Amino acid sequence: MRFTGVVFSPTDGWTTCALGHRHWGRVGAAGLLVHRHGAAGPEFLLQHRAEWSHHGGTWGTPGGALHVDEQPEHGALREVREELGLGEGDVVLGARSVDDHGGWAYTTVLATPARAIDPADLRLDGESTAVGWIPLAELERVPLHPGLAASLPRLLPLL
Repeated sequence: MRFTGVVFSPTDGWTTCALGHRHWGRVGAAGLLVHRHGAAGPEFLLQHRAEWSHHGGTWGTPGGALHVDEQPEHGALREVREELGLGEGDVVLGARSVDDHGGWAYTTVLATPARAIDPADLRLDGESTAVGWIPLAELERVPLHPGLAASLPRLLPLL
């Protein structure tokens, strides 16, 4: 599936932060980093982003543009529902971390599964080509979304 160009919210769109970076989400963005304890340590539920998307071909958190006056936790839950089909009752929210770029910010909301989550049972919406549990020890083997890669040192202590 390719991006149709349909905009669903007035906050969908590109903006430039004070650092000169281009970002999707005119009032910021948020995503959900679902993590669990696996046999070899922490594992993360990540999506492989569709090639047409911003930083396509990388693995990252389900997330996207916040709506006007939407709290990051609500936006992250909305995005994971839209992109993977997970509902609010499927996860337990935890800490959050804000990557502030001056005038634009991405909030990563950490969460743990409230039930067993099998990636094969998830419903992808076309913004990603795959989803899977990736162990921390194997993150270096996959191309990570640059925002997630840069945020990992700040996120790992919050697990």
